[in-house]
Amino acid sequence: MPAFPDHLAKKLRQSGVLAVLVIDDASDAIPLAEALLAGGVHAMELTLRTPAALNSIDQIANNVPDMVVGAGTVLSASQVHVVKQAGAAFAVSPGTNPATLAAAREAKLPFAPGVCTPTDIEIATDAGCKLMKFFPSEASGGLAYLRQIAAPFAHLGVGFIPLGGINPANLQSYLRDEFVSLVGGSWIASRELLARRDWKSITANALQATRLVKDIRG
Repeated sequence: MPAFPDHLAKKLRQSGVLAVLVIDDASDAIPLAEALLAGGVHAMELTLRTPAALNSIDQIANNVPDMVVGAGTVLSASQVHVVKQAGAAFAVSPGTNPATLAAAREAKLPFAPGVCTPTDIEIATDAGCKLMKFFPSEASGGLAYLRQIAAPFAHLGVGFIPLGGINPANLQSYLRDEFVSLVGGSWIASRELLARRDWKSITANALQATRLVKDIRG
C-alpha cells in the first residue's frame, strides 16, 4: 500500500468510469449509489467537500455492497484514517502530498494521488503508487500531455484516472489510451441533479457512459 490490490484495480478498470460526486445530504447516498448501479457504473468517488460526505461513504459501504465507494479530496494524514474508518475502499487526492501518502501506506488504504507533472509521478511511484489521478486533465493539455509525462514511467506499470473536462464527447478518446485505467466523470451525477434527486437522469447518464465504455473495451 498505497498501491491498489490487483482485484480492486481490475474491478475499477472494468467499470471504465468513476462517478465523481459532491453530496450535500447523506439521505441521498443510497438512492444515488443505486441509480448509478442501475446505469452500470460500479465505482464512485465521494469528495470530502461537505459535512455529509463521511456519513454518505459509510451508508454506501454498509448498504450497497455492489458499489465500490472511495473518498475524494483527501488532503491530510488525519483524513486518510477517517475515510478508512468510514468504509472507503480507496482514497483520491487532487495533489501529491508525501505526508498523506505515508499515512495511506500506514493505514493500508489504496490511494490515487493527483499528478500533473513528471515530478508528481516520481513522488507517487516512489511511495508505491501505480494508479494516479491526472488532474486537471483537459486544462493541463489532455491526452497529448498525459502521454508525454507518462511515457518515461510506462515500464513501472502506471495507470491514470483523468479528471477535469471529461464528458461524453471525449470519453472514448481517453478510454482508448494505453495509460488510462478509467476516467473520472463529474457530469454523471452533477450537484444540480442531486439537489433535484433526479435519479432517472443520473441512471441515464450512467447508461450513456457505460455504453461508451463497452464500445471501446467490450
